[in-house]
Amino acid sequence: MKKVIILLLISIFSCKKEPKNTKLSGQVFGTSYSVIYDSNENYEKQFDSLFYVINKSMSTYIENSDISKINRNEAVEVDAHFTNVFNTSKAIYDATYGAFDPTIGAVVNAWDFGPEGKIVSLDSLKIDSLMLSVGLDKVTLRRNAISKENLNTFLDFNAIAKGYAVDVIAEFLESQNVNNYLVEIGGEIRCKGTNKEKQSNWMVGIDKPNFDGSQSVIKAINLEDGAMATSGTYRKFKLDENGNRYAHIIDTKTGYPSKTNVLSVSVIANDCMTADAYATAFQAMGIEKVTELLKTHPELKVFFIFENENKELETLALNGFPES
Repeated sequence: MKKVIILLLISIFSCKKEPKNTKLSGQVFGTSYSVIYDSNENYEKQFDSLFYVINKSMSTYIENSDISKINRNEAVEVDAHFTNVFNTSKAIYDATYGAFDPTIGAVVNAWDFGPEGKIVSLDSLKIDSLMLSVGLDKVTLRRNAISKENLNTFLDFNAIAKGYAVDVIAEFLESQNVNNYLVEIGGEIRCKGTNKEKQSNWMVGIDKPNFDGSQSVIKAINLEDGAMATSGTYRKFKLDENGNRYAHIIDTKTGYPSKTNVLSVSVIANDCMTADAYATAFQAMGIEKVTELLKTHPELKVFFIFENENKELETLALNGFPES
């Protein structure tokens, strides 16, 4: 009898299937998303519902979204998603001394960067006028309602909303007792556990800045129970008449595009919303200011790719950004 039991057990284990992930992907927020997780359940409908709610709350491209109504100075009661993003934006606005500012959107829109890659001149008076409405410190949230000191202030969460959506999907999966996953939206990533199908840690890549539009990886790292977001200027940059390259990110202090040698900033944080916002801010701040700020933010790990004086690529890892 014992031999029969042993043979049965051997048979059962030999027929056991290898772990297999569920992989879902699609289009959202004007980009693509990909989710890999350790479960046989298909959560595509749930993901779509969550994306819809986030869009309805914070998409400036949807006319009847909450944020669009706020930008038209209409009365609206914001939801928990909006509140979470607004409060985090406030905290990072303060921490970066205004380098991260969701009210800079009107100025960004005013800089009509032409398809030929040339900066279209803006009248300085126009910029000065627009800058009067810039400053998240001029916007408050009380009892689920937004109030603005300047009615022309334009809110735009584009630099943080993708990261937030990554967190929402990740937290939904955890609510379903899925503890091995990787969520990616437009290059912003959050993962937990391990890749059960490959029986390895989650491996993510950082793109090499290629101005010709091609794609290659300059660095691959193991990302463990955290989030990473990257902000790059090498795909969105403009040239002035002297050939100087300017970042598409507008300096929140001056209202002008940032002239920078920083091509890419990757930030690892506990959640993707935080990583997303800091990556944008750090792109504008530059290496020296970021290095100083990181002395009081050990929770943030940062990786810079920049051009030196000889136009050669260099990298700099700060605060223990993983080597591989």
